[in-house]
Amino acid sequence: MNVTRTGAKGSQLRKEGSTQKDSAEHEGYAGVHIPERIAEKDDANTSKSGDKLLEKIVSRDNLNEAFKRVKANKGSHGVDGMGVDELLQYLRENGETIKQQILDGKYRPNPVRRVEIPKENGKKRNLGIPTVVDRFIQQAIAQVLTPIYEKQFSENSYGFRPKRKAHDAIRKSQVNIDDGYEHVVDMDLEKYFDTVNQSKLIEVLSRTIKDGRVISLIHKYLKAGVVVKHKFEETELGVPQGGNLSPILSNIMLNELDMELEKRGHRFVRYADDMLIFCKSRRSAERTLTNILPFIEQKLLLRVNREKTVVDEAKRIKFLGFSFYSRKGQTKVRIHPKSISKMKAKVKELTSRSNGMGNDDRAMKLKRYITGWVNYFKIADMKKLLQTTDEWMRRRIRMIFWKQWKRVRTRFDRLKSLGIHDQKAWDYANTRKGYWRTSNSPILATSLNNTTIKNLGFLFFSDYYRQVTV
Repeated sequence: MNVTRTGAKGSQLRKEGSTQKDSAEHEGYAGVHIPERIAEKDDANTSKSGDKLLEKIVSRDNLNEAFKRVKANKGSHGVDGMGVDELLQYLRENGETIKQQILDGKYRPNPVRRVEIPKENGKKRNLGIPTVVDRFIQQAIAQVLTPIYEKQFSENSYGFRPKRKAHDAIRKSQVNIDDGYEHVVDMDLEKYFDTVNQSKLIEVLSRTIKDGRVISLIHKYLKAGVVVKHKFEETELGVPQGGNLSPILSNIMLNELDMELEKRGHRFVRYADDMLIFCKSRRSAERTLTNILPFIEQKLLLRVNREKTVVDEAKRIKFLGFSFYSRKGQTKVRIHPKSISKMKAKVKELTSRSNGMGNDDRAMKLKRYITGWVNYFKIADMKKLLQTTDEWMRRRIRMIFWKQWKRVRTRFDRLKSLGIHDQKAWDYANTRKGYWRTSNSPILATSLNNTTIKNLGFLFFSDYYRQVTV
């Protein structure tokens, strides 16, 4: 490894929130403090080196690339509290020892830190945040496995794959619908990442990966456990969602389903664990669902959510936040109502009068959210939606400023500075109308007009949409 000193320093897990050190720039790799249990004797069979895949994983070039990606992605700390900024210096000091421990089969990953992310339905999704060193090692593994498995993956799989994205999955769905496959099986795999059978996954991996040391290392990550509210829990099932390995492991497992569907001659589109199977009639779709369930549940040992898995017309389902409709004989795409509601809830949160956010910070966060949202949904027909959303958002922004001005004298001075005549400015400064009602007044629409709001740093949905669709 490209390090300045060798020798791992055995250290105990650091408490969350511990101070972080500044590190140098992107020169070598990075590393976190690794606990002593890393050097425990490996009891797995790692004698079969196969095609020396492990040596490729720990090669200098692969590790350098892994570090760059982990550094660029940033992310939160793991159970030891170490941040990405500490990664470089730590690996300079301990990199060679870590590499040798991996080659000797003695490396022990840390458990992941459990984080719960709210879902649209009010429930929560479990994420597992590995330590920075484990993210670094997982990324190195994923980089070597990706070109191997890309040759095996289906053309109908789009999630977590190079040069493929959700837009491609939506466009392929449009093609299928236009070809007459207007009914779908909308498959819902229940808590997929939490319920993957690890033994089955290892079996599938072993068909391609002949280096037993790599299989052993991946197995250790699956068994590393999770820390929930400072309490360790074992992980007998699942692939922790949030690690750098979980996307490719997810695709490797579900590629078994892809191959089975292709063998049976079905049209389908899969993005991670979201899948649509396209059929020409409802009866055909119902028959397809009945026939594929035993394979998923008995062969792959996955759970299908029977309540959420439905057979319906393609235009009635939600897929990746989009929905389909027909216009002049062609299938078009629009944003699903649930996605619109979620967007408006976020804008409402960012434009709340009482969230304690400064105007510059608010403008920056709104801009960041709008650019990400529009970039994702830009393939949908949404011109009118964005226009009405902008009008509503601008009214909320005016309401914020009106509340901040608060005092009569302040309102009077601000309105005058924005070009309102003295008498009208004084009359409005003394209004008893509520904030929301006043925000829709001609006076505020004239003073805090669209140009003024833009000059204050705010971005509008419609303006950015025009930029990215020109």
